[in-house]
Amino acid sequence: MSDYLLERKVTIFKALAHPVRLAIAERLMEGERCVCEIAQWFPCDRTTISKHLAVLRNAGVITDRKEGLNVHYSLALTCLGRLSTCLDGAIRKEALESLRQIDDRD
Repeated sequence: MSDYLLERKVTIFKALAHPVRLAIAERLMEGERCVCEIAQWFPCDRTTISKHLAVLRNAGVITDRKEGLNVHYSLALTCLGRLSTCLDGAIRKEALESLRQIDDRD
């Protein structure tokens, strides 16, 4: 793997490494949203949300488009849905295994 590819992957994973940014990306899997709607999802102020959106945009995870006074965001990395589904399955499997181990001890 080239150094460039590795660095780009690191940048993307770092951008997704914050709970708010990961939640934004996962919600955008459902479709494009206005920044005003995204801001309502979290108890953070709008400035903080804008900074999170900038990190995701700069990493290439999301894209934006302006429509009048509103900015709409959408997921640029459509493959993120498959990764998220894969991770959900692995985490559920891990949790079930942990529960089985607890049951086996009883």
